[in-house]
Amino acid sequence: MARTVHVLPHTHWDREWYKPFQSFRMTLVDLVDDLLPLLEADPSYAHFMLDGQTAVIDDYLEIRPDAADRLRRLVTSGRLSVGPWYILMDEFLVSGETMIRDLALGIDKAAEFGGAMEVGYLPDMFGHIAQMPQLLRQFGFAHTTVWRGVPDRLCDSPAFWWEAPDGSRVRAEYLPRGYGNGAKLPDDAKGLVEQVDRYAEAHPHQATDPLLWMNGTDHLHPQPQLGRLVAEANALQDRWHFRVGGLAEYARDAVTNGLPTYRGELRSGARANLLMGVASNRVDVKQAAARAERSLEREAEPLWALFAPPDSWPTTFLAAAWKEMVRNSAHDSICACSVDEVVDSVLHRFDEAIGIAEGLADRALAAAAEGAGGDVPLAVNPVARTRSGVVSFELPPGDDLPGTQTVGSSPPEVQFVTTTAAQAVDFHRVVVENFLDVDRIDVEHGADGSLDLHLHVDAGRFGLLDPAPSLAAVEELASTRPDASCRFHMTWQATRTVLAHVADVPGFGWRRTAPAALSVDPATASDRTLSNGILTVDVADDGTYSVNGHGGLGRLVDDGDKGDTYNWCPPANDTVVDAPDSVEVTVLETGPVRAQLATVATYTWPHATFGEERVGEHRVVVTTTLELHAGDDLLRVDVALDNQTRDHRLRAWFPLPTAATTSTAECAFATIERGLTAEGGPNEEGVPTFPSRRFVCAGGLTVAHEGLLEYELVDIRDGAAHSLALTLLRCTGLLSQIPMRTRMLPAGPITPMEGPQMAGPQRFRYAVHLGGRDPYDVVDDAFVPMRGLGSPGGAERIHGDRHQALSVTGAVVSAVLRDPSGGLTVRVFNPSASTAEVTIDGRHGWKVDLRGRPLEPFEATFDLAPWAIQTVQLQP
Repeated sequence: MARTVHVLPHTHWDREWYKPFQSFRMTLVDLVDDLLPLLEADPSYAHFMLDGQTAVIDDYLEIRPDAADRLRRLVTSGRLSVGPWYILMDEFLVSGETMIRDLALGIDKAAEFGGAMEVGYLPDMFGHIAQMPQLLRQFGFAHTTVWRGVPDRLCDSPAFWWEAPDGSRVRAEYLPRGYGNGAKLPDDAKGLVEQVDRYAEAHPHQATDPLLWMNGTDHLHPQPQLGRLVAEANALQDRWHFRVGGLAEYARDAVTNGLPTYRGELRSGARANLLMGVASNRVDVKQAAARAERSLEREAEPLWALFAPPDSWPTTFLAAAWKEMVRNSAHDSICACSVDEVVDSVLHRFDEAIGIAEGLADRALAAAAEGAGGDVPLAVNPVARTRSGVVSFELPPGDDLPGTQTVGSSPPEVQFVTTTAAQAVDFHRVVVENFLDVDRIDVEHGADGSLDLHLHVDAGRFGLLDPAPSLAAVEELASTRPDASCRFHMTWQATRTVLAHVADVPGFGWRRTAPAALSVDPATASDRTLSNGILTVDVADDGTYSVNGHGGLGRLVDDGDKGDTYNWCPPANDTVVDAPDSVEVTVLETGPVRAQLATVATYTWPHATFGEERVGEHRVVVTTTLELHAGDDLLRVDVALDNQTRDHRLRAWFPLPTAATTSTAECAFATIERGLTAEGGPNEEGVPTFPSRRFVCAGGLTVAHEGLLEYELVDIRDGAAHSLALTLLRCTGLLSQIPMRTRMLPAGPITPMEGPQMAGPQRFRYAVHLGGRDPYDVVDDAFVPMRGLGSPGGAERIHGDRHQALSVTGAVVSAVLRDPSGGLTVRVFNPSASTAEVTIDGRHGWKVDLRGRPLEPFEATFDLAPWAIQTVQLQP
């Protein structure tokens, strides 16, 4: 009996990679221009898959808008499959929320054209997160495909049941040759049969009935002879029955019996290059991603959802920001294994998303202040748990306040503009009403018929000024005496930046704060020591620092890198520099709210890597700022340098309080425990550098960071690690290259580039915590500050001295948002092996899946299984 060969015509479309987006889009337009008439004219070319992502539709229709109906007819009739993703992202370098928004955006876009493909297609990600099966199941998908990252023990199976930590599972089709085992069609049917015979002989475990024949690869155009070859091959022999169809059709017929089960992340290089070095190249891209995701997820969305009017949800602004984020999550984009022009575009898109998010957050905070009323400054807490900490306020000039620390000031500024009354009308309409944030305009009529307008700019009020009265005065003067003198006096109020320690600010709420003596021990700095009664930090002669006597922290280790943007590779005769030539320590701030030391260390590093040697010498000055807050149990660290060194890797080493054989790092919606080794293969060395989203813990040490995604347990002695290394910089000059010891085969074109050398000023931020505090709390305290608001004045107090807009306990909050109708949605997850009781105090509603479909109601509390993700829609 003939076995079925399920032929799947497709293209794998990298939106941007070794060419910029617009160059690739021209080829995309050519491809789809060829595809549409082929599908319409040739029934034997039964199906085509547009790579499982709908970004190609948007990109194509921007150039060919008249083709929308043709695409819709083909999708609706089953001839063309689109989605379910908007973009094929990297799973380790973006947040779980970015992946959820990606899939939701793709499904929504596909719905406009007839619906998304019913397979969670994952063809070329550089490994897979543990929680992906749960995300797919909550979107309604039971099947996926994977290539990279599959461990060796699963490679002798056509597929496997892939389980998330919570037990959710999908059937994962293993693609032993990636997404192109049938990419290049021969000219004759006999050649096609021989191709399948050779594949079946080489991969007997994957040559099941049906056998998936992926007729496509990177940017491959449809091959019109496919229908003819399939018909002729079926007539030629009876071993194989060839059938052209979609991936969802194949999944319905695919083998399910006797498949092995695997739980957890897929990060093996056993049979395919994992390309693990993408976590550390172009650190500027990863830092921008961290800032953009934090601005959207932790500030703009929850602040607006909780403090702005429910019917004012900024749908279109947020959609614009999230589309930039999702586009940047494409694996060649966020991984920065692309030409410099692409990385420039990626950074620009992150800047656009950050600009929107910060603007929305500021407006939401203004709404919070306006709603609170009163004349006492507010400390606003954008995270779920009640916490204490240092808050920065912009206040008018005045005497030093008890228990506070002034860290900056701006003097008053006055500008004068003198015009005629006729010119003043246009000046008022254009400049005053459009380019100045004016709080008040005082109008003064001179005895000589002149007019003086006193503009108070940025005076701290919230709301919009009505310009009509002052404009009317100018227009009246212009109508009778157009040449009369009109003077604009613009005054920017002097301000000062004041730090205060504020205790017990409610989660997702605010507290009024008035000057008072510190309720905790002050933070102090003197000579080489910081202290706050909880931590004592001492700087050693070599520039490292100790926390409560645990020393050697923050040692900078520089070594060579002759690799590329995909993989690190040390030169055979490496030169490693781990000590400075000189160190100077300066006290920057003495407290009492914030204390800072600056360590200025001078190093001599090799200038570049040439062949298997590091050559030349280069003097490098590294400034490390150590910052301790009153009442805090973590040390904030800022490292800055002007990088002119090429082909190298710079890491910060942290001795562990206790030797460790495992690390625990954050990935999307989970923490992952990893050992000291990584599985490699014949083409890629298993280097045990691993990604962490925002923090990594080992041996009693937690390092929280901003976009420093790569770490490694190092200093292995007696089977255990004694230090943790955090990669700050990895600099190379090639997109891809061969041969190299850590990866034999190329991962892309061998293109020289300057961008990955990371020349110029660089800055890295992380925080160190010794102890067992929840690392999610540590990363919030380090990088999601409470926001201080000056008094709006004039309005009646509302809510008393403190207010909590939403109380959520028992789980980590991932998202707080509203739908356009004003309903509140909250997403939580449980990053532990124990069942959690989640309480949303005083609220009730519905548990829903990730498509928003109702599952069951709840009243105030619900149990959340270990490692589970849950979205709830709250009733008013």
